[in-house]
Amino acid sequence: MARTLDTDKPAFPILIGDIGGTNARFWILTDAFAEPMQFPNIRTADFPTIEEAIQKDVLDKTSMKPRSAILAIAGPIEGDEIPLTNCDWVVRPKILIGDLGFGDVLVINDFEAQALAVATLPEEARETVGTVSSAPLASRVVLGPGTGLGVAGLVHARDMWFPVPGEGGHVDLGPRTARDAAVFPHIERIEGRVSAEQILCGRGLVNLYRAVCAADGVAPVLSVPADITAHGLSGENAQAAETLVLFVTYLGRVAGDMALVMMAKGGVYLAGGISQKIVPALKRPEFRAAFEDKAPHTALMRHIPTFVVTHPQAALAGLASFARTPGHFGISTDGRRWRG
Repeated sequence: MARTLDTDKPAFPILIGDIGGTNARFWILTDAFAEPMQFPNIRTADFPTIEEAIQKDVLDKTSMKPRSAILAIAGPIEGDEIPLTNCDWVVRPKILIGDLGFGDVLVINDFEAQALAVATLPEEARETVGTVSSAPLASRVVLGPGTGLGVAGLVHARDMWFPVPGEGGHVDLGPRTARDAAVFPHIERIEGRVSAEQILCGRGLVNLYRAVCAADGVAPVLSVPADITAHGLSGENAQAAETLVLFVTYLGRVAGDMALVMMAKGGVYLAGGISQKIVPALKRPEFRAAFEDKAPHTALMRHIPTFVVTHPQAALAGLASFARTPGHFGISTDGRRWRG
């Protein structure tokens, strides 16, 4: 039977980390009640290994010596060497134990941590998109366009929350409208297919913008995701503006698909920095229209709430909730926990 941490808790102090393709963020929890010690964000490209990053930017900057580590990483967890999907770091728990002195290392998926956050964050840490603002105690989904596209589910049963990690960002995404059909031939493919992540992430935003420009027969003048969203929101560049409309439309389609898969009556939560930056675009009609356009279940979809998670460190907050009260969550540690 899968073992959960409520029967064998990690020892405080605990290092918790949210490690994405671009940035890594760390807190230290000294005990179950104190506020966390927070450290500046780390750019993964600035360090060759996660061990060096933790040593130089965390452990060397405090006299507090963590006894345990709980890390959320962007990628599937298999074996003793765990590569991240969108950066060169490889997480090696046995090396963390041997070189950095941890006695206990648990590694979970980064969107599992986002799901933990969705289970515990207060209402003021989210912004409603659409007209439905209440979130019943029912299954939920979290999506996050960032360096990649993360997806996780969250199931409530037996008075516990069970996060369901996956790789939903790699589902197929295809054209539906005549404009889609004009744009999609110019989308960069991976082995012949367009996955959701090819469009719904930072590099995907650039990919989509270039495709819109190609469909219009104009040369692209923007190359940075932040510039495309800024010009799209302001309307200063016609192709950037359409890119943002298509981006939120496609995000709505995928979010609606995931809501149907999980029957997520408790809501769909959009996490990550991109979602927070494009809230005005998400509140326009296109996102909810695409989200609800799921015949024969359109009426059902109208009652499922959608939110943007506005907490700046949501994944770490979710990990902290789990570390403090692991008995509230059903997380299997099999194959994901190493001890010294």
